[in-house]
Amino acid sequence: MKLIAAFIVWLGCVTAAHAQIDQTKTVESTQKFGDYTVHYTVFNSAFIPADVAAVYQINRAKNRALVNVSVTRETEAGHSLGLPATITGTATNMMQQQRKLEFRTIDEGNATYYLADLRHTNEEIMNFAVQVQVEEQSQPFTVRFTRTLHSGD
Repeated sequence: MKLIAAFIVWLGCVTAAHAQIDQTKTVESTQKFGDYTVHYTVFNSAFIPADVAAVYQINRAKNRALVNVSVTRETEAGHSLGLPATITGTATNMMQQQRKLEFRTIDEGNATYYLADLRHTNEEIMNFAVQVQVEEQSQPFTVRFTRTLHSGD
């Protein structure tokens, strides 16, 4: 089960590096809120190996992206792994068509992260608004970011 967690971390690094090569500005993939850090990435679901996708019931397709979100907390002992949280969000394209993101919890025992499936067209620009509610916090954290989604065609 830790295979998907390791794969997503690797994929996030590769995606961030690739995005930085293609664009003139740095593509952010984290945002800090006090001691908490929200980590997020969006990648094509076809990148997930078939055996891993089968275990987690992930639809692999060139026109589907996965939105991956996790939350860590900085403590005196260092950074925690992914913490439990309530994640909600939307994706809005350039024509203002809004899609609700339905996040599924992936619990790896010592780390929790969240995946949402999103259909898209090639080179579709999506504006994401993700709300992260951590149990200890009274107000949710809101992360906003934009990504261009590619289908590989």
